[in-house]
Amino acid sequence: MTLSRLHPALLAAVTGLAALATSAPAGATDLYKSGNWPSLASDRRAQALGDTLTVVIYETSSAVNSAQTGSSKKHRLSGQADAGGSTNSARLGLDGGFDGSGLTGRSGKLLAQISVTVDGVLPNGDLHVAGEQTLNISGERTFIRLQGRVRAADISNANAVASTRLADVMIDYDGSGYVSRSGKPGAATRIFNWLGLM
Repeated sequence: MTLSRLHPALLAAVTGLAALATSAPAGATDLYKSGNWPSLASDRRAQALGDTLTVVIYETSSAVNSAQTGSSKKHRLSGQADAGGSTNSARLGLDGGFDGSGLTGRSGKLLAQISVTVDGVLPNGDLHVAGEQTLNISGERTFIRLQGRVRAADISNANAVASTRLADVMIDYDGSGYVSRSGKPGAATRIFNWLGLM
């Protein structure tokens, strides 16, 4: 091989090496982003805006209030008068007593499941969730609305949390239909209650 042929090839190789040495290093971005990929060994739990979460509502409440009062009073008055050979006497007695007692009680129980959506992430990492559910069964409409704050540590691996673990929770349960209407007092009963007659 002659030197005239070797020279251009050698010149091209040296030029290519010089260009590689002076160029910026190639940058590669990672295809893996930890926030977008769930772990292979566990279920994905709610942690960001728009994530859904199941709330198991199990609320029981009970309140009892009792009062008992009693009073008793006795008054006795007696007198005697003598006039000329006859003696007259009189007695007067007054007794009064009162015993009163009262007892009021109220209890409630709500058991349901509802899926809610994360609509806010607080600075300390707590999630603010809200959701509602409407059921129509044979003309009876049931409505459940829930909102509250949940700690990420309280969310189970099944992406569920008990309602008793929510802070600042508001649960609204209402219904409409024939059964709901029959449980409310009628117009006459409401008027008598307003007048204080019942």
